[in-house]
Amino acid sequence: MASIDKSGLGRSLDALNFFLADVRDGLGPYLAIYLLTEQKWDEASIGLVMSMAAIAGIVAQTPAGALIDRSTAKRALMVAAAIAVTMGCLALPLTSRFELIAATQAIAAAASAIFAPVIAAVTLGIVGPQAFARRTGRNEAFNHAGNAVAAAIAGGTAYFFGTVVVFWLLAAMALASIFATLSIPAGAIDNEVARGLDSATQTEAGVHHQPSGFQVLLTCKPLLIFAAATVVFHFANAAMLPLVGQKLALVNRELGTTLMSACIVAAQVVMVPVAALVGHKADVWGRKPIFAVALGVLAVRGALYPLSENPYWLVGVQLLDGVGAGIFGALFPLVVADLTHGTGHFNVSQGAIATAAGLGGALSAAVSGFIIVKAGYSAAFLFLAAVAAAGLIAFCILMPETLRNRAGGPGR
Repeated sequence: MASIDKSGLGRSLDALNFFLADVRDGLGPYLAIYLLTEQKWDEASIGLVMSMAAIAGIVAQTPAGALIDRSTAKRALMVAAAIAVTMGCLALPLTSRFELIAATQAIAAAASAIFAPVIAAVTLGIVGPQAFARRTGRNEAFNHAGNAVAAAIAGGTAYFFGTVVVFWLLAAMALASIFATLSIPAGAIDNEVARGLDSATQTEAGVHHQPSGFQVLLTCKPLLIFAAATVVFHFANAAMLPLVGQKLALVNRELGTTLMSACIVAAQVVMVPVAALVGHKADVWGRKPIFAVALGVLAVRGALYPLSENPYWLVGVQLLDGVGAGIFGALFPLVVADLTHGTGHFNVSQGAIATAAGLGGALSAAVSGFIIVKAGYSAAFLFLAAVAAAGLIAFCILMPETLRNRAGGPGR
């Protein structure tokens, strides 16, 4: 480790998070716009495809975490996942059949389950637990910057070349992310630290070789509460941006993709400083109050969308997504690391909680699509806002502060 250029590792992590940003999210909300404007699908069918893809991602989350805990080839996992996501998305313009589109998006979603936990693991394995909060905030800042740049390029080029340009942009970002991944020396990653062990617990690593994600989740009460909070967050949040994209596309079909890109860029620009701030202050302010802000902002955002259909208003409200998502992205691995420190279950616990959160995201698209068909977009937004508000109240009452638990091991 002494011969490894740490500043070079930092730049490699920066580049990896920047270029992988577009790849780890796949087509995201662009899928809804593409199916609505190009394939002429209705909102319920779009919601069903997005929910099926989300379910595939859910199924893959916990096995992905367990695989990352055991694997010493984390770079290879990232490369393979980037290729799979890209191939799944590039196949989309070649067919209009429901079952084939659902299958391609399911494959892409399953592969993308690798990205978030493996980046957190690689980061922890390189910088260690003491510098993890600050480096995670930097990771998220570069991730959001990458999303903003990709969305800006997509919005500008889609105006001239159509929605299909998004697919080629994703392929280019995937190729760049592969080069960034390979620029990190395999020897720079401490695979024991990367799974949540430290010098005091590595001698007991044998008992952690076959961790069970759901067992870890169910035997740690604060981890279970946090998992429930992430379910609520994803349920309330996941459908909002696709619904905004659909509203924008209905207002102006020709500019639907460009306006969606404006929404994404607006939010991502806000996420960059928010994520960096969380990385700097999470060890000072604590985790609980920061996460409560994310839930509160999410509730306000959902309540504001129905007030106007003006594209400028919708894009402006979308700025609040930058606060909520910026906080969640930077804080999620920190809370899990707090509660699994010294156990060797860091990555499988991330996967288990992501599995639970994925249920919320999958249900969000399906339930929201049903509500829109029956009662309209405003009813769907207000319902999601109410869910976030209820989650905020429960979180403030039930969730302990996890920062204090790091010295004494995971809370129970």
